[in-house]
Amino acid sequence: MRYRQLGKTGFQVSEIGFGAWGIGGAWWAGADDEESLASLAAAFDLGVNFVDTAPNYGDGRSEELVGKAVARWPGRIYVSTKVNPMNFKWPAAPGTPLAEVFPKSWIIESTEKSLKRLGVECLDLQLLHVWLDEWAGQDEWKEAFLQLKQQGKVAAFGLSLNYPLEPDYGAEAIATGLIDACETTYNIWEQAPEEGLFPLALEKRVGIIVKSPLDEGALTGKITPETVFPEGSFLEFYFSGDRRREIAERAERLKFLLREEGDTLAQAALRFCLSHPAVTTVVTGMRKAHHARENAAASDRGPLPQADLAALARRPRHGLVLAHGDEGAGEAARGRGRHRPALLDRVVEQREGGRGTGSAGRLQAHALEDLGDRVAHRRRRRQ
Repeated sequence: MRYRQLGKTGFQVSEIGFGAWGIGGAWWAGADDEESLASLAAAFDLGVNFVDTAPNYGDGRSEELVGKAVARWPGRIYVSTKVNPMNFKWPAAPGTPLAEVFPKSWIIESTEKSLKRLGVECLDLQLLHVWLDEWAGQDEWKEAFLQLKQQGKVAAFGLSLNYPLEPDYGAEAIATGLIDACETTYNIWEQAPEEGLFPLALEKRVGIIVKSPLDEGALTGKITPETVFPEGSFLEFYFSGDRRREIAERAERLKFLLREEGDTLAQAALRFCLSHPAVTTVVTGMRKAHHARENAAASDRGPLPQADLAALARRPRHGLVLAHGDEGAGEAARGRGRHRPALLDRVVEQREGGRGTGSAGRLQAHALEDLGDRVAHRRRRRQ
């Protein structure tokens, strides 16, 4: 395992991080606590020392499991968690008042609860789970950050950036000097952060945490038109309609990246992310120990060859791979937008059926809305 410094923090974190969304259960059917703890231990044993979690991952369950695993491990593990938006809406709609999303009292309350669930006295890194740059000049979030740092309850702060991934997204916040790291979607099929965020992060020494490097499993090469996901799971929603066939066809066109025996498409996708100098760590789910072994090996292999990176060249403002005969990718990507109405219909059904009550229900419903926005956003970018 190789390590990189996270911005100005001085934290030397593993190139591969443990994405702890899946171990929280809820959306991820089949999550088992003991298996999750074993996977965390396996990842730590392989050199992974960075974990990304959040209060809404299993309504706090993920944080609790991460806390147990870290307490059992003798070495240094860096944990990043988040502050959920108070209105439980992902992403934040432009014009939403900061007071409805991140008032100072809410940030502090969320911090105290995360400290308790994780069983620590200080959070290594805390991210605001949504962001609008129009909030950058307002004081409440800044006052909360400064107070928590002064009290020794949080060492570093940052942002988790959602869709749409515009080139200057997060720039105003970074300009305040209070942002130590940004978490953003970045993968072979979504390269928008290269246009603005990554150069700015290098200039300002802001750490970059990559999320969704495998596009929720689409870049593993293991999804086929016949793949069946557990009913009600996140993956059932994400790969609804004809998208499994589209993904299988697009993944097949990336097989040129598998140059040595034993290479996997997932490893190539992780290595693509690590090839950019702005990237500090790439977090990905690994609910089973063999996932941890496969992911950790990507760091050992190093960046992709320059020839492969050239073949995966992006089109500015479109973030779409056009490599090795991938002419049909644009049509496939546009097709994903057709699934949004079905997804949002399911949200309505959940709410009308009484399953949208309580914080967990609100989180699930709004996450589905965010998923619909992600799909529609990609459609607009690629038309």
